[in-house]
Amino acid sequence: MELRNLRMDEFDISMKLAMYAFQMKLPPEQLEAARGRFKPENVWGVFEEGDLQAQLTIIPLQLYVQGRALDMGGIAGVSSWPEHRRQGHVARLISHALEQMRARGQSVSCLAPFSFGFYRKYGYETYTEYKKYTVEAPMFPPRTASALHVTRISEEEIPQLSGIYERYASRYNGTLKRDEAWWKTSVLRRKKGNAAVCRRPDGEPAGYMLYEVADRLMTVHEMVFEDEEARRALWTFIANHDSMIDKAVLEAPMDDALPYLLPNPRIGQEVVPYFMARIVDAAAFAGQYAFAPGKEATRLTVELSDRHAEWNEGIWRLAVAPDGSGSLERENSGEAPRLACDINTWTALLMGYLRPLQLHGFGKLTGSPEAAARLEAIIPSRQTYLLDFF
Repeated sequence: MELRNLRMDEFDISMKLAMYAFQMKLPPEQLEAARGRFKPENVWGVFEEGDLQAQLTIIPLQLYVQGRALDMGGIAGVSSWPEHRRQGHVARLISHALEQMRARGQSVSCLAPFSFGFYRKYGYETYTEYKKYTVEAPMFPPRTASALHVTRISEEEIPQLSGIYERYASRYNGTLKRDEAWWKTSVLRRKKGNAAVCRRPDGEPAGYMLYEVADRLMTVHEMVFEDEEARRALWTFIANHDSMIDKAVLEAPMDDALPYLLPNPRIGQEVVPYFMARIVDAAAFAGQYAFAPGKEATRLTVELSDRHAEWNEGIWRLAVAPDGSGSLERENSGEAPRLACDINTWTALLMGYLRPLQLHGFGKLTGSPEAAARLEAIIPSRQTYLLDFF
């Protein structure tokens, strides 16, 4: 058995496995476009006598956490031939990927799971979900007059949306920092249709929409806005399509309050569990994290368990300075108070998906209530969200 990076000339065998595993068939023009995007240095495979049996890709990305963009390893394309499954190939690939991400300084990793239970075995945990709204046209928010103006823009103008996206995304935990290449190769490739920008009187963008209209349905791929005035202007733009559409479908973060703002809140709502995350390097992640500032320093002892990344295993001293800077260092004294959890729980906690006291109440974070309360006080509350897919 050989575990190595793929070569450029192995694109075809990689795509053959991916298309079989994900039950897709790309037409020739899309296949050639994928060949142009192929980066073999990011793809790892398990080979047996020269035959590719399983593979995964590590995409180098950046993830916003507490307002900071941290290096992240996005796991994608995990696939294996059915005759080679249940032989430990995927486990080897994930363990190897964790080592590679740690070496590259990617302190956190994310993926879209085919099975949440499967990836929980490897330390990944749910970190974000979203609301999916279905709003019938008669129930759209009322149109409002505004100094803001919404106009459709061409695909060539879409890069100007980057600045407002970054300001919006940095308000959440778990959103991607997008560079120009990601806009072109991922966002605009997946979210086809139309784009509209909302501008202030001075011409500055205050929001935008990526959307598609077909068969009397408007599908809003992204709605990004700086404030309530921009949100209302975008909804007025949607409402102006009432002669063309019967309803609109869109996604929103879990803290979105659209139903409250509607005259009739009885719209369709679905909560969709979405991506999972995993802290790759606990010490490095703590050093990059923006903890809540306070009047005095906080010290806690935390015991972490992590079966697939032994460098995270053990007892740690978490120290947070009054300015919110933190560190996680090995602790040998056994000083109380001590908390304990697995890397899944530690990830959900620091990503902001669940609060320390919630996890303590669930029995996922064990230790004294006092220690859990002290941890609660130093973790800023921030909603998780993700607009992308990989």
